[in-house]
Amino acid sequence: MLKMRLNLILPVVDPDQFQPVAVCPYAACSGRHFKPHQEVAKAVRDSHYEQVRARRYRCLKCQRTFRVYPQGIQASQVSQRVKGIAVMLYLLGLSYGAVELMTEALGVYYSKTSVYQAVQAAAQAVPGLKRSQIVEGYRTPAIGGDLTWVRCNGKWLPIGVIVDPLQGLVLSIDPLAGEDAQSLQEWMAPIAAQVGAQVLVSDDADAFKHAADQSGLQQQVCKNHVVRNTEQLITSLSAALQNHPDGSLRRLNLSADQALADLKRLGEAIHSRQPQEQMEMQALYERYAAAPAPKPGQSASLAYRLRNLFLDRWNLWPRLTFYRTWTDPQGQPILDGTNNADERAIGWWVKERYRSMRGYKREKSVLNVSRLIAYCGNHLQQGLDLATLVA
Repeated sequence: MLKMRLNLILPVVDPDQFQPVAVCPYAACSGRHFKPHQEVAKAVRDSHYEQVRARRYRCLKCQRTFRVYPQGIQASQVSQRVKGIAVMLYLLGLSYGAVELMTEALGVYYSKTSVYQAVQAAAQAVPGLKRSQIVEGYRTPAIGGDLTWVRCNGKWLPIGVIVDPLQGLVLSIDPLAGEDAQSLQEWMAPIAAQVGAQVLVSDDADAFKHAADQSGLQQQVCKNHVVRNTEQLITSLSAALQNHPDGSLRRLNLSADQALADLKRLGEAIHSRQPQEQMEMQALYERYAAAPAPKPGQSASLAYRLRNLFLDRWNLWPRLTFYRTWTDPQGQPILDGTNNADERAIGWWVKERYRSMRGYKREKSVLNVSRLIAYCGNHLQQGLDLATLVA
């Protein structure tokens, strides 16, 4: 279940409220003057009404007649309110079949096939959230990017999610050809250009680093990811130094105590994360720079593993501490240094609904449902009127 994170407003059915007609609905006619023709009864399936009155008008230009329905009623026999209820129940975790049973219990039968069609139609009505359809005019100086995988028709499908890390809004949910740097760059670069972003926030995967560089974006790697990974490596290397030294340090005229002290200093720096500490990371690397790479079939020595760790953190330091130096005109940090906005979007709007399923049957459903839930999530503050999505 989505734990009531969604604030959904059901469509209203008002048999006495009619929208004024501005233009003739026929495509070949632009008439703007109409004459009331008659009122007719229309049977509907709704939780409150079994019948409403529809008005018929005659266009004075083309002489054809057309119907106008009251608020919450369309040409379909099922009211917008029932469709909204069905979509809401599905988003809250019920299966299509369970939604059918629930609507029947409410006194309005709505088949699971119709529920499926209503959900897919609502998703198709979602504006934006596609790489080629970001909301027109939206601007943000930074984007956050991350990947997740969902099972679809027996296969694992990679899904990319891009958010505005400053506002927490989902900008795009797209299928990806792969998780290599080229695929990521082709996915993110057009979106960054469209919203005017200069910064990418992501985890510390190398593919994201290459994609950021190829796209001309500055990058902030998630400090939480780096801290966890670094602490695990420090723990592993410290245990190896204390229990199974392999002699590789002696060939560099270094002791195990020196290496332990260097790892301790790295652990301190990885938590303070000050830009000026990059020089220390360089010095730590240079102490182990002469450690030789292993020959084919051999395991890496402790000295070489230390060399790689310090080299990676030295190179990573500007991306890790970028949030310290990127400030607003008042000198306040703009980013928090994490990729939490993207991880929340994936957890709440993609994975939460997916966990209750055995997998999707169609790729289109993966994207439609995820985009629909994310769009609802983008409207948490003011709530989302489902009447804007169901017809």
